[in-house]
Amino acid sequence: MKNMIKIIVMSLAVFLMAQVNVLAQSNKVIDPDVPVVIGFDDTFAPFGFKNEAGEYVGFDLELASEIFGQMGIEYSFQPIDWSMKETELNTGNIDMIWNGYSITEEREKVVLFSMPYIENRQIIIVAADSDIQSKEDLMGKSLATQEQSASLEVILADEEFVNTLGNDPVTYATFVEVFSDLNNGRVDAIVVDETLASYFLEQSGDGANYRILEENFGEEEYGVGFRKSDAAFVEEFNDILSEMIEDGRFAEIKSNWFTEIEAE
Repeated sequence: MKNMIKIIVMSLAVFLMAQVNVLAQSNKVIDPDVPVVIGFDDTFAPFGFKNEAGEYVGFDLELASEIFGQMGIEYSFQPIDWSMKETELNTGNIDMIWNGYSITEEREKVVLFSMPYIENRQIIIVAADSDIQSKEDLMGKSLATQEQSASLEVILADEEFVNTLGNDPVTYATFVEVFSDLNNGRVDAIVVDETLASYFLEQSGDGANYRILEENFGEEEYGVGFRKSDAAFVEEFNDILSEMIEDGRFAEIKSNWFTEIEAE
């Protein structure tokens, strides 16, 4: 009995120490003299991805270079499992989430967002020859998106719509896999960020093989996610981002990566 009590006490002590460590990391504050680590999904073009030469490139990387160059801060981009992004942030493994990161009420409970810098919509894409014309036509059909994404959040938030599907939404680690599933006919439709879709369709040259529905899952904005303990850093970050938007540097960088797409 004594041994059992000893084991329980030791286990409880280990658990409490782990919780104290997590709390300490969540209260960590960015030190401007130490290089910051930016967590991102390295398949989320055009915000941050690996090009054919194996280099990390993208809109957010260019934006970070401009902002942190002005702040005099060294930085690096660290690929992460997108489904674990908030955990990575609040345990101190990364210092911010910056990669087409949608601002949502649920995320605002655990993350401090920068000012929004990009508008986005969650759009529905089907094969060009599909009979699907609306959300209603998806009744009994299969739908795919990225796991732990804003796309999945907005789908699940529409309970009435979800109840009409044949199955729960199919989820994948990356949107590359999501598009692949639609292309191979394993699902009937996908829900993706319009910003990602516009780049993908332009770069792939396969735009004629897909069709974007007029209906969508609403508009949203992207921001950079920080720990709530980094309010002072975020204030300075926002000041520089605002300056870039006002003086045209932001628009110049944006024009290198984005084109408009229309629903048919």
